[in-house]
Amino acid sequence: MMQKIKLLGVLITLFLANGCAGQNQLVEGMLNTNNTETLHYYLYYPEAYEAATDTDFGLLLFLHGGGESGADLEEIKKNGPPKLLVEGKQFPFLILAPQNPHKRRWWNIEAVNELLDTIVANNRVDRNRIYLTGLSRGGSAAWNMAVQYPDKFAAMAVVCGMAPVPYAHWLDPKMPIWVFHGADDPVIPVSESDTMVAKLKEMEYDVQYTRYDGVGHDSWIQAYTTEALYEWLNRQKLHQ
Repeated sequence: MMQKIKLLGVLITLFLANGCAGQNQLVEGMLNTNNTETLHYYLYYPEAYEAATDTDFGLLLFLHGGGESGADLEEIKKNGPPKLLVEGKQFPFLILAPQNPHKRRWWNIEAVNELLDTIVANNRVDRNRIYLTGLSRGGSAAWNMAVQYPDKFAAMAVVCGMAPVPYAHWLDPKMPIWVFHGADDPVIPVSESDTMVAKLKEMEYDVQYTRYDGVGHDSWIQAYTTEALYEWLNRQKLHQ
């Protein structure tokens, strides 16, 4: 009888061990996901666009900050180039200003890139003169886009964005960069830009830095009213 009990115990132990082993096996699988995004946007055409039918124009992609995210497209007119357009400023290139529909999510840069490609394909855009800029959350997204699509942008201007230093190794070293940040920024510390710019200079990238003393998070007010910024962008060409 004792031998039967021992044998039963061994069999139960083996059964449990085999069951656990089966649960720990790696199982291979695959799922085709459908990650869609609806992007509303404004598109600005320069005054000369309609008449100059044989001319391709540059294009500036502008990514707004977190405060303008959501469902009301009017919100993105509060800051940056869209605000200047409402006030009557003219630009020498097209401006594409999409809206991040999510109040508390990062930009979906794959969707933004798809929108950008569609706009470029359906308008007279010089593919060697596509520029990128963004402020705050949009500035962080601009760094990300420049990393993910390193052969697309002729120049980039980032205003008070988070700047992961490892990105420096993945950026196109030929792309000119202009960084703006307020020294007293309580939301995204100026050290984000300080450290990134120092790294880029160490790597001998073409980078310039405007650091505003006594300015907080809204450094975009000074940055986007800097006329030299648009003159600088308009001079850049991809891999010039």
